[in-house]
Amino acid sequence: MWKRVSAAAVLLLAAGCTQETQNKVGRAIQNWTGTNGVLEIYAGSELVRRFIEIDKLSTAVATQGSQARPYRFGYGVFDENLNMQKDPGERKVYFEISDYSTGYVFFEHPRG
Repeated sequence: MWKRVSAAAVLLLAAGCTQETQNKVGRAIQNWTGTNGVLEIYAGSELVRRFIEIDKLSTAVATQGSQARPYRFGYGVFDENLNMQKDPGERKVYFEISDYSTGYVFFEHPRG
């Protein structure tokens, strides 16, 4: 009985939310359950950097107001030798990428 009432309440709340709010809730659930993201950065067609084990890629927000900034940031393991695995000496680092000038692909690790 309570499961049905809870499910109905969640559906009603979701229906009343804007698309952006629904997206934020979806990202929060995904971040809570964990992901195994990979960020690849390209110079033209050449892969030049890779970060693995990323739990989320965030959009920066202005300190005054709520405007989005033109870059994304996160934490991930810098895959120095580009072999898609964390090797000895490779550690988690902070990174930022520009929405304007950085060629990048962000995806879930296929073996994650």
